Amino acid sequence: MKLVLVRDTFTTALVKNLIVVMVWLILSYINGSLVATFLRHQTFYEDPRYILFIHMVINDGIQLTITVILFVLSYIFYKINVSFCCFFILVAVFTTRNTPVNLASMALERYISICEPLRHPQICTVRRTYIVIGWMWFICVAPDITDLFLTLATESLSFFHESVFCIRANVFKDPILAFKRQVFDIIYFSCVFLTLVFTYLRVLFAARALSTDKISAQRARNTILIHGVQMAMCMLSYISPSVEIILQLIFPNQISEIRYANYLIVYILPRFLSPMIYGLRDKKFRKYLKMYLVSNRCRVNLQTVAPLNKDGM
Repeated sequence: MKLVLVRDTFTTALVKNLIVVMVWLILSYINGSLVATFLRHQTFYEDPRYILFIHMVINDGIQLTITVILFVLSYIFYKINVSFCCFFILVAVFTTRNTPVNLASMALERYISICEPLRHPQICTVRRTYIVIGWMWFICVAPDITDLFLTLATESLSFFHESVFCIRANVFKDPILAFKRQVFDIIYFSCVFLTLVFTYLRVLFAARALSTDKISAQRARNTILIHGVQMAMCMLSYISPSVEIILQLIFPNQISEIRYANYLIVYILPRFLSPMIYGLRDKKFRKYLKMYLVSNRCRVNLQTVAPLNKDGM
C-alpha cells in the first residue's frame, strides 16, 4: 500500500531537518571519537568485547547516516530514483537487523566470561570474534537480499528508472515480501530475546553462587540487562510499521508528525544511547577516550597558538 503524505510547511520542514542533522552531527562526532580511540590502542584489538562493541558503533553509524540521508532527501526531492532507493533501503535494513544480533553476541561473550572464565580465552578468541561478525552480516543480509532479486525478476526495467517516495512498501511491493519480513522479524526477535534471557539468568545464578568476584558478576549482569533494554528499543523497528498505521487511522491529519516521532524514537534514540551506555560506562574505554579527547584539545590549542606566536615574532 502506497502512503500519501501531506507536505510540511517550509518552517516545519526546516526545523525537523535541523534537529535530525544536528543529532546526526553530534552522534557522528561521538562515534568517530570512539572508533578513533579503539584504533589508537592495541589493547582493544585483542579483546572480543571491544571488537564487538566497536563493530556495533560502526554499524549504527552507517545505519544512522543512511536513514538521515533518506530523511533529508525526502524533504528536498520528495521522490528519488528507485535504484538509489533500493540501495538505501537495503543498507538501512541490513544495519538495523545487525544491531540486535550484535547485542546478543555481546551478551553471550559476557556470559562466557563469568560462567566459563577458564574457557573464555579459548572460546572467545579474536579470530572467532571476526568469524561471528561475518556470520552476523550473512544472516542479516541473506533474508532481505532476496527482496531485491524477486523485485528484479518481477518488475520491468523501466520501474528502476522511475522516481518514488522512498519507503520499503513503494519499492518492494510484492505482498509475499511483507509476509516474509514479518516471519523473519519474529524469528530474529525470538532468538535474540531468548539469548538475552538465557544469558541474564545464568549470570544472575552465577553471581549468587560465587563467593568471590561478585562485583564482576554483578557488572556483567547489569551489562546484559542493559543489552536487553537496548534490544527492546531496537526491536521497536519491527512493530513500528503496525503501530504507525494504527496511529494514522486514529489521527489521519497528523501523518507527518507520527512518522517523524516514529523516526526519532525508533531509529535515532537507540543509536544515541548506545555509545553513551557502552563507551562511557566501561572504565577502561572511558580512560582511553578521555586521553584521546584531551590530546585532541591540546593539539587544537597548539595549532591556535602557533600562528599567534608566528605573527608576534
